[in-house]
Amino acid sequence: MGIQFDAQQQIFHLQSSDTSYVIKIVKGGYPAHLYWGRRVRGSRLERLLELKERSSFSPTTDPEFSLDTLPHEYPAFGNSDFRSPACQVQLTNGTTVSDLRYESHEIRKGKPQLAGLPAVYTESDDEAETLEITLKDALSGLTVVLTYTVFENYNAITRSARLINNGSADLKVLRALSMSLDFANDEYEMLQLSGAWARERYIHRRKLVPGMQSIESRRGSSSSMQNPFIALLGQGADEDHGEVYGVNLVYSGSFTAGVEVCQFHTSRLFMGINPFDFSWLLEPGEQFQAPEVVLVHSSEGLGGMSRSFHDLYRSRLTRGKFRDQNRPILINNWEATYFDFTADKIEAIAKAGQELGLELFVLDDGWFGKRDNDRSSLGDWFVDRRKLPNGLEDLVQRVRNLDMQFGLWFEPEMISPESELYRAHPDWCLHVEGRTRTTARQQLVLDLSRADVRNYIVETVSAVLASAPITYVKWDMNRNMTEIGSALLPAERQRETAHRYMLGLYEVMERITSAFPDILFESCSGGGGRFDPGMLYYMPQTWTSDNTDAVCRLKIQYGTSLVYPISSMGAHVSAVPNHQVGRSTPLETRGNVALSGNFGYELDLTKFTEDEKTVVKDQVAFYKEVRHIVQFGDFYRLKSPFEGNDTAWMFVSKDKQEALVFFMTVLSQPQPPLNRFTLKGLNPELDYTLQESGEAYGGDELMFAGLPFPQFHGDFESKVYRFKAKA
Repeated sequence: MGIQFDAQQQIFHLQSSDTSYVIKIVKGGYPAHLYWGRRVRGSRLERLLELKERSSFSPTTDPEFSLDTLPHEYPAFGNSDFRSPACQVQLTNGTTVSDLRYESHEIRKGKPQLAGLPAVYTESDDEAETLEITLKDALSGLTVVLTYTVFENYNAITRSARLINNGSADLKVLRALSMSLDFANDEYEMLQLSGAWARERYIHRRKLVPGMQSIESRRGSSSSMQNPFIALLGQGADEDHGEVYGVNLVYSGSFTAGVEVCQFHTSRLFMGINPFDFSWLLEPGEQFQAPEVVLVHSSEGLGGMSRSFHDLYRSRLTRGKFRDQNRPILINNWEATYFDFTADKIEAIAKAGQELGLELFVLDDGWFGKRDNDRSSLGDWFVDRRKLPNGLEDLVQRVRNLDMQFGLWFEPEMISPESELYRAHPDWCLHVEGRTRTTARQQLVLDLSRADVRNYIVETVSAVLASAPITYVKWDMNRNMTEIGSALLPAERQRETAHRYMLGLYEVMERITSAFPDILFESCSGGGGRFDPGMLYYMPQTWTSDNTDAVCRLKIQYGTSLVYPISSMGAHVSAVPNHQVGRSTPLETRGNVALSGNFGYELDLTKFTEDEKTVVKDQVAFYKEVRHIVQFGDFYRLKSPFEGNDTAWMFVSKDKQEALVFFMTVLSQPQPPLNRFTLKGLNPELDYTLQESGEAYGGDELMFAGLPFPQFHGDFESKVYRFKAKA
């Protein structure tokens, strides 16, 4: 376990609980990638590197040694490797050639923090070991430190890169990816999570072909369109079997990720900050830290990969008191009232929620400035006394008198042109002098690269949070970046603006969440437009999508679960016909889909019939009994909504004593076949009682013989099974 170094062979062997990762320093000092996969003991690892004479380009007299065919760990640009580089730096003479060679290394206990960036962490140095390999370009003085951390109890490895200018002249970083590694062949499929607003993180698979296959965001956020995650699937890999290699960037801004297949059918996997419209000036003595990538290998298919990501992120990415606590059941007023509400209306919704057993009321958009629609007041973080004449403190107390907690919506990163803040500081938004300031949702983006803007956000948001006993914040961000420029940055640093924005955002979030440790923060970006590990470091849960339709949510939540733990997913029951797609689905099914996440409601509870109130009371009571399994158990996908009419997934407690199974059918079929579906993750030696009927089943029977498909009469139906192990 940990990191071993063979000085004679110049080989580093990194071992997690189930994975090995092998690097060799080859002739001339180049770090070569030898292996990433199922854990091996490590005898004669040098045999994993096979060099053949396949290129006429060689930095030595050995015809078999070519940088264009070497499996690199961190390739630089310009010195005969024609594949996509991880690093490209411009010198003062305008050239962009670098020759990075091994200088030294260090192995130590624990895991260092990344300056100004979110990252996976350890709680003690005994949990992990870290390898730092230092590479240097002798001509320019550019130094690159490659950092690898391997964990004792988690099947994951993290990678990052730090670029340092140890020369005497300025350097301009044009490309600084977080990771790159080469596979010996191209016999893989690439899986990505892509979509759009209200259709986030759909699963797409494609076979690798020669050339570049990649995803990226140029929007200034990780985006609804592409998630900063890709996986390579070996031949025959599926949900439960086969080799899977997943990589996920701990970053919330523009990114690139992909695979390049070369002429010899090797595959270069890479990920990092998008080099498009990016550069970073490094003066002598300065350094640039690239974000972290989390690498997970699974020999048990996509399911094994997901559970490794889930365990790591749930325990060593999210932080604070809510990391290990059951999350409250909430009611949000957005789809009930939108901007049109009074204190009495809010109190009435909260009272209806309290009577149904809900625990938290969230006041969404419209409580501040003169916010009667989405065309004004962002940035004016003071209470609108027209709607709340007795102030926010009065409303919070009225809700808390109902024995409910109170939460509040903010969109701190934005500014409305129609606002007091914009009239006072029109230069505080991202803009380029002389260019049109493009609006989206009638708003602009504040320039968080500026300290004065960051301080304003921290001060005004903190003042509101300190004014009343608020226990939850929904932190929204509803548009991407355009006209990316800063009034305070010099010309040679303008292309740093987008990344400086992200560093500024992380600083703001760190300051606010640290100052209010008793508040549960949920991130949101037009729904799930920034559902990434960078956000989860500061806020342990994310609003999964603005689309609350139960049928749409099957694919959205299924796709999200490939990487992100269920405890990070906000999921609500909303009204029908659904406000996003117009579909009407049964209240029971809307509840069952939302129960598979951080549960809540987003509708007008005061309009419920008595029958609907009974259903909701039962849903709320049931979730209180099982949320410890949903939020902190192991998650297994059983049937994919991307492959058929039926969806099924399940949760199993860590001790395998309890299980919760959800089955959903979209469209009713006449005379359907009498199919069965099998469960996963149970103890085959135990007997389990189905709580709804009292019937007993062997764990082996449930996993190998399975259960019959439920028979439904009507569209959009669902069923829940709850099992407990017999004493």
